[in-house]
Amino acid sequence: MPVIARFYGLIIKMYFQQVEHNHPHFHVIYGEYTGVFTIETCEMIEGDLPQKAQSMIKEWGRKYKAELLEIWKTQKFIQLPPLE
Repeated sequence: MPVIARFYGLIIKMYFQQVEHNHPHFHVIYGEYTGVFTIETCEMIEGDLPQKAQSMIKEWGRKYKAELLEIWKTQKFIQLPPLE
């Protein structure tokens, strides 16, 4: 699963084989915590990330929503900027 962004200890990844996945989403790892967020709403649909980490991911996901959807559709790996 390629890493598409890293910031503040958060690692954001996306699977590049949609065969087993239904809706556009990305995965987040933060130490021992994990989460899965939809690209469309930036809501966590699975996982146990702390609230502060969720807030940063939601802000970042909203900012790069178009790029995330493009990665999902084209399956072309690009790295996205961190949250500043």
